[in-house]
Amino acid sequence: MQQEGMQQEGTLRADARRNRERILAAAEAVFLEQGAGAALEDVAKRAGVGIGTLYRRFPTREELLAATYNARFLSLAETSRTRDDGRDPAGALRAYLEDLAADTTLYRGLATSIGTVLQSGTPGCHATTAEGRRLLHQAQAAGAVRQDVSFEDLVCVVTAISLATGEDEASQTRIPHLLGLFLEGIFLEGMGRR
Repeated sequence: MQQEGMQQEGTLRADARRNRERILAAAEAVFLEQGAGAALEDVAKRAGVGIGTLYRRFPTREELLAATYNARFLSLAETSRTRDDGRDPAGALRAYLEDLAADTTLYRGLATSIGTVLQSGTPGCHATTAEGRRLLHQAQAAGAVRQDVSFEDLVCVVTAISLATGEDEASQTRIPHLLGLFLEGIFLEGMGRR
């Protein structure tokens, strides 16, 4: 009997893993089509699971968004860490913020909850947040960024820029300009300009 129970447990784990993968694939498709505010029932239906299964795996929309976005966040952090183009700390921070703002517009409406999504605890969320904090502290230590600026302030700015540019692709070209306007307010004189 115990052996049979262990086989069922192993099968359930495999089923749970498959359900999770189906939910994430469905969420990706639905969020790309309908935006981050899509009905989670649509995600469950496309994944071929019940809504209860979806909520057991991802209790909140933000957790589902974070899990769906995990690989992108990991890539963003890795790209930022390995970017070796001779940028000064202010330039490195600017490049990171441009990347984050551009990535946040992939799912229409994601910007409205990006601050909560980044706190969801996925490896990608941790990596993206840690990289942003590292770059901010580095720029502050170099005397390029005001000391009263927090990572949360930067997330608010990215949210605002993403909301302003996320509705159509043509406006995404404004991300560097809008970010530049903000950065002129946080960089100390003469720093962070290209």
